[in-house]
Amino acid sequence: MPVRTSYPQGTPNWVDLQAPDQAGAKAFYAGLLGWTYDDMPMGPDAVYSMAKLGDGVVAAIAPQSPELAAAKAPAMWNTYIAVDDADEAAARAKAAGGTVAMEPFDIPQAGRMAFVLDPAGTPVALWQAGDHIGASVVNEPGAVIWNELLTADPSVHAFYEATAGMKAVPMDMEGQQYTCWEVGGRQVGGTMSPPMPDVPNHWHVYFDVADADATAAKAAELGGQVLFGPFDSPVGRIAVLTDPQGASFSVLQPSGEPAA
Repeated sequence: MPVRTSYPQGTPNWVDLQAPDQAGAKAFYAGLLGWTYDDMPMGPDAVYSMAKLGDGVVAAIAPQSPELAAAKAPAMWNTYIAVDDADEAAARAKAAGGTVAMEPFDIPQAGRMAFVLDPAGTPVALWQAGDHIGASVVNEPGAVIWNELLTADPSVHAFYEATAGMKAVPMDMEGQQYTCWEVGGRQVGGTMSPPMPDVPNHWHVYFDVADADATAAKAAELGGQVLFGPFDSPVGRIAVLTDPQGASFSVLQPSGEPAA
């Protein structure tokens, strides 16, 4: 089991889902990915549901904020990037042309975080670890295996390099241009630019699965949708899905060992 105990700055380290129907989302992902949950109080009548595989945490499902609920926004997966100092990283984000949507704040004992928008308007969270480092289990069925920025504006690479020290490295994938994010010489994520037609800029999450075709069929059975695939890629077999509340994500049946 690939277990993490820390993340270097610039590494995507956590994902969470904000859903209008938290209970419904928990049931969908439990059925699809085998998650169990540890509900942590996060305010009056609200919990932050830590998704688990065995004893390890892999992600979380939270209720929507009142603002998102009032706007009738669909469910959405958020990606967090590890930083050494959330305040300094937020200041760097602003200096690099981004917007600080939520100023740095403490989550007692867990860590300190900020929400920022890159210059193309894509939201991303910055996480300074306390007791919570992010996902403790990665790169196994049911856990996150890859985080990918889908953006129509590849110039935002400079923003992430300045904010979190990530390095954008162009690469060729069987004739197709792709950009990988590297930290300390290791691949930690990627960028697809431009995204598929009608797909807004966002950080996209991939979950490892043992069988992409079976998982796609199961997602449809549980009320989700198959947007694209399953299809073969240089790194494995992929399906692009949505859950019943509209949150998009992908599943990857890897063909070899993951890069990070």
